Amino acid sequence: MYAKCCKRIIDVVASFAALVVLSPVFLVLIIVGAIAMKGNPFFLQPRPGKKGKDGKEKIFKLIKFRTMSNAKDKNGNLLPDEQRLGKYGTWLRSTSLDELPELINILCGTLSICGPRPFLVRDVVFMSEEQRRRHDVRPGLTGLAQVNGRNNITWEQKIEYDLQYVDNGITFLGDVKIILQTVAKVLKRSDIVREGTVSDMDFGDWLMLEGKVDQDTYDEKQAQAKELLGV
Repeated sequence: MYAKCCKRIIDVVASFAALVVLSPVFLVLIIVGAIAMKGNPFFLQPRPGKKGKDGKEKIFKLIKFRTMSNAKDKNGNLLPDEQRLGKYGTWLRSTSLDELPELINILCGTLSICGPRPFLVRDVVFMSEEQRRRHDVRPGLTGLAQVNGRNNITWEQKIEYDLQYVDNGITFLGDVKIILQTVAKVLKRSDIVREGTVSDMDFGDWLMLEGKVDQDTYDEKQAQAKELLGV
């Protein structure tokens, strides 16, 4: 009953209430972000959501506050992440305030408060059918992987936690526990990014680093991801 009905009701009520209460913070971050980023303070990115009746993940636009500028080199290519991530963006990430606009995703139904964190489309194409079972449920703002290491655990561990949630963790008490643990993580500012990196590594890149896919397979999967995105 909770997973099929009550969970969605709680998502709507809680996200709406949070947007109302946090609207002053939201407004300030929009203004400051527009100045710091010299333009649009929002960052929209295609992410794979819950599977539809056809068994395929529905792509939706995840909304976040922008943490990296669009600075480019003389050839028009984006500069490396570490050069585009300034003090403001670093602060946003460390406080997790860049995630605040995702309340809109929750209200609209593309995201839930708790569930498997939505990966990038280019990550999904590297997953096995078993691993893609994580998309049998609506993705979440936070989940078991986020409270058990977040970006400082391996990709396989992340997906294992996600599957544990799908199979065993969709309960009211389970979600409350995840939310409380998430709040503690945010306050401690722990596990924001993988140690020694500016941004977390893509799944395909990690598989290449571990020697689990070859270059031909990697290139083929990246092409599949571009097809899904219509690039």
